[in-house]
Amino acid sequence: QVQLVESGGGLVQPVGSLRLSCVVSGIFFSINAMLWYRYAPGKQRELVAEITRGGSTNYADSVKGRFTISRDNAKDTVHLQMSSLKPEDTAVYYCNAEIVDLVVGSTRNYWGQGTQVTVSS
Repeated sequence: QVQLVESGGGLVQPVGSLRLSCVVSGIFFSINAMLWYRYAPGKQRELVAEITRGGSTNYADSVKGRFTISRDNAKDTVHLQMSSLKPEDTAVYYCNAEIVDLVVGSTRNYWGQGTQVTVSS
């Protein structure tokens, strides 16, 4: 019954900014890591950013310094603030979360439906 819903995608000009959000809903015990992936035609799926339950972050080299991942544990939400966007950032962005079920110790990764980000002049 766990669902992840992304929002915030759209069309933006180069060097512009967007903020993606992903809200987790349903019945679960807790959320461990939360991650953002992206997929663009002709390219491999790329792990863009991840954040642990404690707030430790990692970024792909391609976005480091431009993107910021954050989370609000009280709202079961993860954000991806994207700045200085480039055409190469055009992709479908997917939220992923490692979720602990009500039976502690049982985990599963869930995916959102994806949100399109298009960076174009």
